Amino acid sequence: MSGATGLRSWRVMIGFMIMKRRMRVSRGGQVSLPAEIRHRWQTGTVVLEDRGDHVILRPAPDDPIAAADGALAAEFGYIDIVALRRAAREAEILAEERKTR
Repeated sequence: MSGATGLRSWRVMIGFMIMKRRMRVSRGGQVSLPAEIRHRWQTGTVVLEDRGDHVILRPAPDDPIAAADGALAAEFGYIDIVALRRAAREAEILAEERKTR
């Protein structure tokens, strides 16, 4: 592949991945992500980052504990995912209880 052809291929691929769409926000504050983006991201969970004058949406794992399992194994060794989930649920319950006090 020549340099010009290779550069053109990269531009097409980058152009495919960069999409700008004008979206409506519902009365309830919701925005629907287009199916093609949801399918490409392969997740139903996103992280919203408020940058003051704009927001950034990034795909996030549906189960962050399972996603971290392999990533943390080298540093921490064996990780008991069941125990981590239990601790996370307990922390969420405590946080909710503090809100209602």
